[in-house]
Amino acid sequence: MPSTQPGRVLDVDGLVTPGAHDARMAGFAGLSAVGKSLERVLNYAFVADPPIVGMITRAALVRAADIAPLPTMPVPALSILLYRVDFTKSMRSALGPRAADEGRSYLPLDLHYLMSPWADNAEHEHLIVGRTLQFLESLATLSGPTLDASGAFDPQESVSVVMDELSTDDLMRTYEALKLEFRLTLPYLARVLVVAGQDADPAPRTLSVLTAARP
Repeated sequence: MPSTQPGRVLDVDGLVTPGAHDARMAGFAGLSAVGKSLERVLNYAFVADPPIVGMITRAALVRAADIAPLPTMPVPALSILLYRVDFTKSMRSALGPRAADEGRSYLPLDLHYLMSPWADNAEHEHLIVGRTLQFLESLATLSGPTLDASGAFDPQESVSVVMDELSTDDLMRTYEALKLEFRLTLPYLARVLVVAGQDADPAPRTLSVLTAARP
């Protein structure tokens, strides 16, 4: 059975999450910070080993409106679109006791991204895809200095970055719902981001005293 440090919880997926004796977790800004972290580390990767020789490739956080029908950022580029946010079902029960003890809500989230290459020809787009896959597979986790400071993350917090399980049909329906033209896309999942509530109001601890009268 895997072991964890005292005061930490191991969830059903084998991810370590802060327990009752740990410091803060990210607030609402953590959601934006994960996207900024992905943008920053991918830009570092594209500088360290450019996908297209002699050209600067940039990663950019976008909205659907920024890439419909054509991207507003300079090409070559990799767009990073957050298109869905879900709560992490396996973590709700694990964080419940801490939330009750501290009187603070903890919302575990899965962030779903679509990453698409943009270039003047297919070869360059494929090079961007290849470099992105290579780097994110070696990165695997955002933690420490790779997490953007705007999220106010605890030093022990981390967010896993893995390819999402999205079928071609699901991907095409997603593009249709977003009113975007289908294109080569990498679906990625960032998990688990735990968003902590703002105010702590712990429930008072009570002590029950039983007394008995003598006859």
